[in-house]
Amino acid sequence: FVQEQSLTEADCLQKNSFNEDKCQAQIDALYECCNAFYQERGDQASTVSCPKANLLRLKMKQRAQAANSEAI
Repeated sequence: FVQEQSLTEADCLQKNSFNEDKCQAQIDALYECCNAFYQERGDQASTVSCPKANLLRLKMKQRAQAANSEAI
C-alpha cells in the first residue's frame, strides 16, 4: 500500500510541475501510510517509498506546525 501512495504522490507532482502545494493531500496520505509502516515493522525497516523513520517524523511534525500556523 505504501508504494501505491507513493505513486499517487508522484503522479500528482508530475501533473502539477512538481509544485508540492498542489499535492498536500497526497503527501500527507503517503506520510501517514509510511508512519503506519514503521509502527508495524519498526524504525529499522526500509522501503524506497518512504523517508527514514526519524526523518519522516520530523517532516510530519513540520507539516503539522505549518498547517497550524496557517490556520491562525
